[in-house]
Amino acid sequence: MKEIEELKVLKGKAYEHCVLFVGDRLKRIQHQISELEAALTSETKSSAGDKHETGRAMIQLEREKLGRQLSELEKTQLLLSKVPKNRNSETIGLGSLVVTDSFTYFIAIPSGVFKFKSRSVYCISAATPIGKLVFGKSVSDTFSFNGKKFSILAIQ
Repeated sequence: MKEIEELKVLKGKAYEHCVLFVGDRLKRIQHQISELEAALTSETKSSAGDKHETGRAMIQLEREKLGRQLSELEKTQLLLSKVPKNRNSETIGLGSLVVTDSFTYFIAIPSGVFKFKSRSVYCISAATPIGKLVFGKSVSDTFSFNGKKFSILAIQ
């Protein structure tokens, strides 16, 4: 029973990590967009007109790139909002914490490694190679990745 409670806490912390990851990226992108817009409005017409236009074009390209990143991040945020927080299923799906004999995964969004106490949790998307391999599997099932065999020990 203690192991189940620990996994519930770990899963909750992994979800919080994903929320913070998205929030931090969102703030960073919005800040960069604000800086670009300020640079665009402060760009004054100089005697070298081509230089001025080139500078404006570069700023505009960067703003478009950030706009695409923001759009992707909004999709990620939408996916995260659909992750069931209290998923408790016999099979692995979106929102599952998966403990294998080597690693622990949280199936939600790709947000890197999260460390809590002595454990590391890899927050991954269901669309990643590992996510695809474990999706629908149960405790004691196995899967192979990069020539190594893994056993599923627990699902929360």
